[in-house]
Amino acid sequence: MDQRVVVLGTPIDNLSMSETLKSIATAIENSDHLHHTVVNAGKIVSMQKDPQLRESVVNADIINADGQGVVWASKLLGKPLKERVAGIDLMEELVGLASRNHYKVFFFGAKEEIVRSVVQHYSELYSPDIIAGCRNGYFKKEEESTIARQIADSGANILFVAISSPTKENFLYQNREVLRRVNFIMGVGGSFDVVSGLVKRAPMWMQKVGLEWLFRVYQEPRRMFKRYLVGNARFLALVLKYKLLKVK
Repeated sequence: MDQRVVVLGTPIDNLSMSETLKSIATAIENSDHLHHTVVNAGKIVSMQKDPQLRESVVNADIINADGQGVVWASKLLGKPLKERVAGIDLMEELVGLASRNHYKVFFFGAKEEIVRSVVQHYSELYSPDIIAGCRNGYFKKEEESTIARQIADSGANILFVAISSPTKENFLYQNREVLRRVNFIMGVGGSFDVVSGLVKRAPMWMQKVGLEWLFRVYQEPRRMFKRYLVGNARFLALVLKYKLLKVK
């Protein structure tokens, strides 16, 4: 896209939430196909040493900055992004769009009880008519192509994949030809856990100041401490490298 800039060696579309939603809505209305992904500090760090993940991300049609840290880094490096476009916020907006325009949504990922809870939540909030189908996120590698075909055959206009990185990015990229029958596809990480109520989202003030990660550590210290503390330190080192060495 012509709004794309490169931050920390990663292409990112300099789009606001409203601009992103407009692009997606137009694609669905025109029966086109868009592959969407987001990047945050941890994913950009992982992309430095994971060529498969990098390939899966950079070939997406829209790449948004999900993490506030990425937005800050873009400003420090002289390539300011307009704003953070959080995946979970985008997902919520798109489910509302599906309800208004009679689109179908497929929910793929998380534990069985979690994805079922998400489907129930949106069915009650909007209507069961928006549900194209759902499936938990536990599967063997050899099952991927079958799952992709099932999603494509469901009649879904929108697909949300709530699986951890790099599995969700690689699934969407490696099955991109089959999934072209779905107008819009995106990974949403742990969003289903939040929608189901299993995990609480950080207060708005923490989101705005870039401390959402700290709230996650507070809720799940054993699982998240090393992930965020080490990941954030590596991200900071990467930013300093690009700033001091003026790497493009």
